[in-house]
Amino acid sequence: MLKGFRDFLMRGNVVELATAVIIGVAFNAVVDGLIKGIIDPLIAVLAPGDVKQLENALLFGPFKVGLVLSALVNFVMKAGVVYFFIVRPFASFAAKLAAAPAPPPADVQLLTEIRDLLKDKK
Repeated sequence: MLKGFRDFLMRGNVVELATAVIIGVAFNAVVDGLIKGIIDPLIAVLAPGDVKQLENALLFGPFKVGLVLSALVNFVMKAGVVYFFIVRPFASFAAKLAAAPAPPPADVQLLTEIRDLLKDKK
């Protein structure tokens, strides 16, 4: 039962899918920050109905650039954690498993020894 579970986890699809979900959720925060920080204030400027967003205008006008930059930094940090703590260790572990060749069957090894002995006799 544990071998089957290990084989299930070692298939590349599980780790790739988990990585895609994590990166997708992190990228969702970037898109939300872009919408809340730039798109919504732009719509408010073009169709002024809510003046409260204009009251908080500093250097960048009504645009909340800090919100977008914060979302981008969080995305890059999450992507780095996923890459360095999930993707790279899994890739190196999978490479080690793939690199270790299976030992030849006993009959092949025995036939190889017999062949070598017959060569030495000639």
